[in-house]
Amino acid sequence: MDDAERRVWGRLPDGARAALAGLPPADLRTLLLAVARDRAAVVRPADLVRRWRSDRFTRPAAADPRALAAVEARLWELLPAEFAGLDLSPVAPLGTCSAVTPASQNRIVTTMRATEVLSDPTNALAIEAALRRREQPTDGSVHLAACHRVLRAQDFGPGWSAHFRLFTLVSSARDVGSGRTEARLLTLHLAHWRKVLATLLPQSAAARVRLTVLDSPVVGERIEDTVRPALGPAGVPLVDEPERRRGRGYYVDAALRITAGYGADEVELGDGGFTAWTAQLTSDGKERCLTSCLATERLTTLTAPARDRDRDRDRGPTSL
Repeated sequence: MDDAERRVWGRLPDGARAALAGLPPADLRTLLLAVARDRAAVVRPADLVRRWRSDRFTRPAAADPRALAAVEARLWELLPAEFAGLDLSPVAPLGTCSAVTPASQNRIVTTMRATEVLSDPTNALAIEAALRRREQPTDGSVHLAACHRVLRAQDFGPGWSAHFRLFTLVSSARDVGSGRTEARLLTLHLAHWRKVLATLLPQSAAARVRLTVLDSPVVGERIEDTVRPALGPAGVPLVDEPERRRGRGYYVDAALRITAGYGADEVELGDGGFTAWTAQLTSDGKERCLTSCLATERLTTLTAPARDRDRDRDRGPTSL
């Protein structure tokens, strides 16, 4: 328990925490809704204006929605036929991230109805993928895609938005040994992102897809003898990034990172890697899951003319 929690519980009567924790879910929801209703009853129009100006959760995005929609339409057009598109709900079941990852629930905007605001579409897609895999033969596979605005509770600092749009891919299939399943999924994702970058960005944007082998030498071998030959030497470069530390413990086997920029202004466009999510969700340790995503507002900024890029950079980047 941190200092803020101790301070709040210290102001309540003894036994309050145990009493609230012991309430049935429906009763707790009724209590929280009543508190919200009481608080909303004293909100004035001036309070709404003040919060609209100051609350990082409620401020509109800086991106031009027309330019953003055009870029996202191209992403859907370029998507391989194997992928099924989903239009996700704005909320997911409570614990969608924290139950299968090291992520803290404090970084998630939790609602009063046993749900949380979607903070990462890949987690939600993994649940759907697990459900679909249960209905397939063991040699089947699931490939899902979604484009969604997400909201994260952590404060990224001045000029950084709490909400942003991600185009995400999740693939799940059963392990057939020797890293062959991982190689097949990785080739599919990497081929798509390289095509996206080559199609939407000029060569001067210096796009790169960076690969890190984490804890699977076998997958590292398949990257060299299967993935790279399948993708070919031409196009957006595949760069080894063995020094990467972020994401270790979150991703397994291998991770990827997508970067681009003009001159010294390189930014991270996307991230991904293998996870144990569908293995956990299906209770099948042989299930393999690859996730990857790209921040469409960042991509849109890089596709804009130089004048518009300068203007958008002044507003601050959108955080992954």
